[in-house]
Amino acid sequence: MITTLLIIHALLAVTLLGAITHQAVSVWLPAPAASGSFVTRFRAVPGTSYANAVVLLYAATMTLGAIIYPTYRVTVRIMLEQLRMNAANGLFELKEHFAVIGLLLLPAYWYFWRKPLDPSQQTTRAGLTTILALIVWWSFIVGHILNNIRGFGS
Repeated sequence: MITTLLIIHALLAVTLLGAITHQAVSVWLPAPAASGSFVTRFRAVPGTSYANAVVLLYAATMTLGAIIYPTYRVTVRIMLEQLRMNAANGLFELKEHFAVIGLLLLPAYWYFWRKPLDPSQQTTRAGLTTILALIVWWSFIVGHILNNIRGFGS
């Protein structure tokens, strides 16, 4: 059961990673009117179309992570402590704290991305999107590092 939940958690995380990355790129590197290359089309996505998806995916990914968390505490964390892998353990501790900060930022993020967009709040939207993108990327990378240390399903 935990393996299935972990796979769903990973799939949600990849989807969230894609959505927040698209939005962050569209905020910081808006595409010119004529889009032709892959990179230009990647930048041309409308950032507003991702806001609700980011909020829902973040909440769903974090909820599923919270369901899986007790298994992590009993199996993976103990193994990391026994092997004296304090850096890996610390990375996950930071992941937990950053993820909660991101969760607390979601209402403000959603508020500033609601339509119609106020042009004077562009900097706030860019800042909130960047912070969330960094948190999501950090969580994704650290989650994979720890999964690789422990091994999937072991």
